[in-house]
Amino acid sequence: MKPHQHSATAERVALRRAAHQLIDQPVVFADPLATRIVGRDAAVVMAANPRHFETSPIASYLRAFVAVRSRIAEDELAAATARGVRQYVVLGAGLDTFAYRNPDAGAGLRIFEVDFPATQQWKRGRLAEAGISVPEPPALTYVPIDFETQLLESELERAGVDRAAPAFFSWLGVTPYLTLDKIMATFRFIASFPSAGVVFDYGILPSLLSFSERLVVEAVARRVADAGEPFVTYFDPAVLDNDLRSVGFTTVEDLDPSAINSRYFSGRQDGLRVGGAARIVVARR
Repeated sequence: MKPHQHSATAERVALRRAAHQLIDQPVVFADPLATRIVGRDAAVVMAANPRHFETSPIASYLRAFVAVRSRIAEDELAAATARGVRQYVVLGAGLDTFAYRNPDAGAGLRIFEVDFPATQQWKRGRLAEAGISVPEPPALTYVPIDFETQLLESELERAGVDRAAPAFFSWLGVTPYLTLDKIMATFRFIASFPSAGVVFDYGILPSLLSFSERLVVEAVARRVADAGEPFVTYFDPAVLDNDLRSVGFTTVEDLDPSAINSRYFSGRQDGLRVGGAARIVVARR
């Protein structure tokens, strides 16, 4: 990430979330603020022609994946709050809108949005431009951080996260861009809470994919590299499962495309589904 430049991939993700609201019916993930937070110019274009941003052959897969990973994260968050969790940490928040759609989500729920400083500043500008109300602390706290150079543990504690209380984390669209050391340090930190849960997605080692799946992954990898945010880390699912358990997670559910499509896209008339390289993990302790 460049010091004064927001994440290009965060912007693309937000556009796909917005496009999902306009193109796909029924929606897998409902986000009434998605088309507002992408900015006035983009919103006008999308309202007139929703498929303007969906021109590549893999766009449908990516749109479905972006939508369903947010759905899974918020479903798991709802289950966590029902168990009494009152801390929600959004790692790599980008233009996520949960805090603004749910200002009273759960009695006493504290939300911590963690992201690169320039991306957070850009987001706050988008919120102001769209006239979207921002919850006051302690309901919402912004935590600026460079994942590769700053300690997540220290920055969250400084922001007011209680290490002695349960917490739930979402970590969407981030792990491919980090080194393995940083990823595992983050997993260890999350697992150190007395009761913890996390939803994240990851990239599979290309050598474990079929030829057609590798073509899709390589196309996406080229796109993000051209935007200055190259993929760095891929995983073997079996090794990842073992690594998560070794740091303290007691339940690890790795959802492959078959499981995701069966659970969230079954019976659709429009054929919307995720592609063969999509993986989403729900880990708890």
